[in-house]
Amino acid sequence: MTEPPRPPGEGTPGSNDPSYSTPPSYDNMPPSSGAGAYPPPSSGAGAYPPPTSGAGAYPPPSSGAGAYPPPSSGAGAYPPPGGNPNAYPPPGGDPNAYPPAGGYGPPPGGGYQQPYGQPGYPGAKGNYVNDEKTWVILSHVGGIFIGFLAPLIIMLVKGNESQTVRAHAVEALNFQITWGVAMLVAVVLSVCTLGILSFLPFVVWIVVLIFGIMATIKVNDGEWYTYPVTYRIVK
Repeated sequence: MTEPPRPPGEGTPGSNDPSYSTPPSYDNMPPSSGAGAYPPPSSGAGAYPPPTSGAGAYPPPSSGAGAYPPPSSGAGAYPPPGGNPNAYPPPGGDPNAYPPAGGYGPPPGGGYQQPYGQPGYPGAKGNYVNDEKTWVILSHVGGIFIGFLAPLIIMLVKGNESQTVRAHAVEALNFQITWGVAMLVAVVLSVCTLGILSFLPFVVWIVVLIFGIMATIKVNDGEWYTYPVTYRIVK
């Protein structure tokens, strides 16, 4: 039996069906791989990311959040600022944090002055200012004649004006106080022994005379002198 004709729109679609469209042919589509494959899109939602390694790898960005730091060693290392391979910038970006090449020069005003008044720190030879030398010599030589009064007066009068004069006066004052007490003890012993030990005050005065002259010669040449056998009460 033969099938009766169907009305339009029913049954197998054909060329007489106005709603039917020919499906696309897969034979005409480009291959996705192989010699004739089309490259993927370079931009847009379907773009492929570039390779990260190998011959076709893209270089990293030079700025921004993903930028790579320059190499610190090797052939591609960046030189430090200034062209000097050893001149790395100091911490904190302060160019004055490190001493300049060749060291610091002398400060303005004639250089450094070595401090007086402490063992191991002698004053520079001849490094006196104005009338300091006169007062320094008087503080030492005056003790030979009037004892501790000479350096004491000089310390009180000129000590606030010059640290050099004060240091010498303090050293001489401590010496004169120490040997002034020794002189007092020698006199008491001489009296108590009815003159048997009358030579003791003379010995004490000889000691004061010798060390006073030695100190005067040293300070006259601009050097520091430390008295031996001295109890340093005044600082």
